[in-house]
Amino acid sequence: MAALALPATAGASVDARGAQHAYARARLADSAGAQEIALVNYRQALAEDPTNTDIARRSYFQALESGDPALAERSAALLDGQGMMPRDGVLLRIAQALTGKDWGRARTLCDRLVGEGNFAFLAPIIRSWISIGEGRYEPAVLDASDRFAPLARRYLDEHVAFQALGRGDIDSALPPLRRSLSLRTNDLAAMRLAFAGQLAARGRTAEALSLLPADQASFALARADIAAGRKPRGSGAALTPAQGFARLLARLAMDVSADNGMAGINIRLARIATFADPAGPEVTLIAAHLLTQADLADDAILLARKAPANGWYGALARAELVDALAASGATDQAIALARALASAPGAETQRHVRLGQLLSDRGDFAGAAAAFHAAQGAYPADNAPWALLLFEGSALEQAGQWAQARAILERALQRAPEEPMVLNYLGYAQIQRRENVKAAFDLLKKASALKPQDPSITDSLGWAQYVTGNVGAAVPALERAVAGAPTDPTINEHLGDALWAAGRRYEARYAWAAAAIVADGAAATRLTAKAREGMKPEYAAP
Repeated sequence: MAALALPATAGASVDARGAQHAYARARLADSAGAQEIALVNYRQALAEDPTNTDIARRSYFQALESGDPALAERSAALLDGQGMMPRDGVLLRIAQALTGKDWGRARTLCDRLVGEGNFAFLAPIIRSWISIGEGRYEPAVLDASDRFAPLARRYLDEHVAFQALGRGDIDSALPPLRRSLSLRTNDLAAMRLAFAGQLAARGRTAEALSLLPADQASFALARADIAAGRKPRGSGAALTPAQGFARLLARLAMDVSADNGMAGINIRLARIATFADPAGPEVTLIAAHLLTQADLADDAILLARKAPANGWYGALARAELVDALAASGATDQAIALARALASAPGAETQRHVRLGQLLSDRGDFAGAAAAFHAAQGAYPADNAPWALLLFEGSALEQAGQWAQARAILERALQRAPEEPMVLNYLGYAQIQRRENVKAAFDLLKKASALKPQDPSITDSLGWAQYVTGNVGAAVPALERAVAGAPTDPTINEHLGDALWAAGRRYEARYAWAAAAIVADGAAATRLTAKAREGMKPEYAAP
């Protein structure tokens, strides 16, 4: 382990030794994933050496990742005083000003945001919310000459709609409301609930209900409340500037979550959003989702459990909790909760699919097939999407129910005759069984022509060539597949078998050894035997 670099001390007036020890403990806990221990020690280190910028910088990032607003703000203040605050620190300080209703400071910080550049495109929307706090309304105006204006435009309609709803101007709110919904995909259900709550609180029952599809279980409670004239569970009050700002950051966090170049910043943005609106169900669930994606499942579980189970967002929160539990290794709890969600009246297709995925991951392929079959219930007979048929067919195949699996997979092929995934699965499954070999080989050739760079499909084609006796064509195809997926045990084993048949014994053993690194179960036993004894009929890859 490399030596741990300790921060320089700032002078004799602090407990430098105690700060260094606490900092060292924090760094070690941080690297081990023990966030709470790390947080406690960062707090102690900063308290004992409150002018140390190295400690403050580490404390800042850990505080945001872990959701400690007090430590984050204290660290940001120290770093800002030394001209070393990260650029997202301005957003943190804006959140602090908005929650404290310090509108003048919020404006000053917004000007600074523009000057620093990184998040300047958010400024018109933030200023508009500040103006509402000041008791007036200043619409967000985007500068068409600003090259980042299209980024801001992606978020503008949502805020224009909420601001109009807050003023009671429903007719002005509806067009931007509908446009904003049309732009979202990954967090659409929560946005629908938020808008419906605002409309219902203002007596616009029909418009509120129109936003919530009647056949989706996630909206059942909200629809029942609205239809009965009950007030929204939570709040239908006008958004505060801090809540509007929180929504803006949460949306941005979701949009940058898939960008590897933005690793970490999405979590910081989402956490700042929760600081600005601690009780907001949408920002809380977005933060939980991103924490799960970032392998911080324990923190995600805590956030997902904040939403009341009997509230409008309860079903969405439980869906996030399923993912967080699964990511944390609590598989049985995740499956139990997923099963409960899938058994609810009107359960959406995705609930059944998620249950099927969890059961499949646990090796319960028969249960997974049943879940994937149930997911097709929302579609007319014989009109299920090919992806659901592929899920069901693959689960049946892995459950050892090949006759039923083949029938389902052939239905999937009828639905999507040009879909490489379907062609590949059906073709490869038959090649594995040395069944209908010529037709299966044709399916794989077609899949490869449609998607020539896919290593899994290239492997299937190469293996089919091997099985049909064309070793000369199989080896280069399998070599290409290994180049595309160098750690895949199945592909490496296939290459080893083909190389052995081609007389390249040393290279074959090398390929088997590469496969054995990550193989397990019967495959690991077979690979060990091949590497030791060479190829025998009983050691052939399936």
